[in-house]
Amino acid sequence: MNILAHAYLSNRNDDWLIGNFIGDFIKGDPASPRHGLRPAEIEGVRIHRAIDAFTDSHPAVAVVRDLLRPRCHKYAGVAVDVFFDHMLATQFSALTGEPLSPFTTYFYATLRRHDDRLPPSARRMFDAMVRYDWVASYQTTTGIDQALNGIARRTPYVSGLDTAVDDLIRFYEPIRAQFNRFWPELVAHVAAFRA
Repeated sequence: MNILAHAYLSNRNDDWLIGNFIGDFIKGDPASPRHGLRPAEIEGVRIHRAIDAFTDSHPAVAVVRDLLRPRCHKYAGVAVDVFFDHMLATQFSALTGEPLSPFTTYFYATLRRHDDRLPPSARRMFDAMVRYDWVASYQTTTGIDQALNGIARRTPYVSGLDTAVDDLIRFYEPIRAQFNRFWPELVAHVAAFRA
């Protein structure tokens, strides 16, 4: 999953949110002293990895990856992550019981308050995320197109991500159906992992 799902699944725990947000920037053992993470931030990184592992192995994700593979090849999983964040953003209130805007305000404010805890590369990404309000933009196909084009510019190979929004539009209902199958299972998985 992408940014919004990781943030929401941190359960409004600030340290888990930090760890979950920086999860892709922490290599190896998150408890290593070289990372300088607090115990609850380490737990946040572990939650991030549990989300990623569950997502990568879920049959609903595999179905959508297969739909996107002709265009995105090995980057199909990246497109799935972004598309699923779109599905979460557009259904956020129904799926979580709270509106997206107040949650986004909490998310941005928490990371801003603790930006000294973010590795430099994560801080740069966070600054861009707030400046362009990525989370709100995830609600539209235009915002998703911009996000995918930004990722495509950073990939070392031709990724197909620059035109992947065409597949989102073409397969919108099947993608949403697979997301709606996947989401409650992910929520349950993370709740069990945190317990």
